[in-house]
Amino acid sequence: MKILSPRAHGYLDVLAVIGFLAGPRILEFEGTPATIAYALGGLHMLVTLATDFPFGVAKVLPMPLHGLIEFAVSILLFAMPWIAGFAEVEPARCFFLGAGAFVLLAFLITDYTRGR
Repeated sequence: MKILSPRAHGYLDVLAVIGFLAGPRILEFEGTPATIAYALGGLHMLVTLATDFPFGVAKVLPMPLHGLIEFAVSILLFAMPWIAGFAEVEPARCFFLGAGAFVLLAFLITDYTRGR
């Protein structure tokens, strides 16, 4: 069910960026998982600012492509603890699994075809 408008999705994008940037400090993990979380926060902000929707500035990335990127990122987030070798670090593992669920849920409920 596609209940979120692009504008509402933009608020979730901001929450995701804040989560990626604050998560390592709040959950007290560092090293590789923290670096990946900070990088994802920056990349998520760039994608948000580049998207053609109310929160976008450059508006060069079509909203449906934004959605496909988020879907791919959600799958990557679920696998990241094992790909990057930090699955044994429980706070980091739980953070990435939770972030994957958040991004996947946002993807599933957003209407990426709704106009600005």
